[in-house]
Amino acid sequence: MIVKQIYNTGNKKHLMINLPDNFQKKRQVLVVLDDSIDTKTEKLELMKSAKSDPLFQADIEAIASDFHTIDLDA
Repeated sequence: MIVKQIYNTGNKKHLMINLPDNFQKKRQVLVVLDDSIDTKTEKLELMKSAKSDPLFQADIEAIASDFHTIDLDA
């Protein structure tokens, strides 16, 4: 049986997990730590701030200009 749950660590280095009833007689469980949720949230916040970043906007305009030229050639 696989149980996936997301726990908020509150920036602490210890986490206590209550095992479901059907796991209590097991001798071993596999614990996988995955910070991809935090990473995804951080990336989304960076993307939101990019819309007002002048350097990012200049890069997007340059790319759009390059593709506009390519589209005219086609």
